[in-house]
Amino acid sequence: MPLAGSTARVSPGEVVEPRALTTINSQPVRVPAADALTHLQFRRFAACPICNIHLRSVARRHDEIVDAGVREVAVFHSPVEAMLPYQGEFPFAVLADPDRELYSRFGVESSPKSNLHPRAWSTPLKWRSWSVVVRAVRAGGKVGPQGESMTGLPADFLIDSGGRVLAAKYGSHANDQWSVDELLRLARTARKP
Repeated sequence: MPLAGSTARVSPGEVVEPRALTTINSQPVRVPAADALTHLQFRRFAACPICNIHLRSVARRHDEIVDAGVREVAVFHSPVEAMLPYQGEFPFAVLADPDRELYSRFGVESSPKSNLHPRAWSTPLKWRSWSVVVRAVRAGGKVGPQGESMTGLPADFLIDSGGRVLAAKYGSHANDQWSVDELLRLARTARKP
């Protein structure tokens, strides 16, 4: 059944209507892709150390993802100008959604507890991005002039070319997303007759 424009979570089997969108590099992108599976992932704010380390792992294995018949699309609730220094060079589509329209459409939420899980702290420690975290804490969780927040939760969706959601994951903390291996396993499963 098609989704209404609500904030309800999306479940596998539901159908999402195609959208023509524009990346932060001004390139058109269709979600879902007409000729591939689409991995639509919702990230947090542009300077998020957790998000950027995760997306670097996706970028390193992008050829494998493409070979598996998957088109990668990442979404941030930041404005384009905040994203370009962090996400401007990725080899896949990256979208700015500062008004959180897509977040709302897919029921992607925030939680003040998103950063409290031990796994949420392990990535910033590796990347030594304490300055981003400290500034956000001092600013009451806000990390940018457009209302970007460090309380966002990630979410992942695998969508077929007809818009049917094949798999969905709503993260329970800031570092709770599909790994590339999980994505590839889901893509293989989806392609089996």
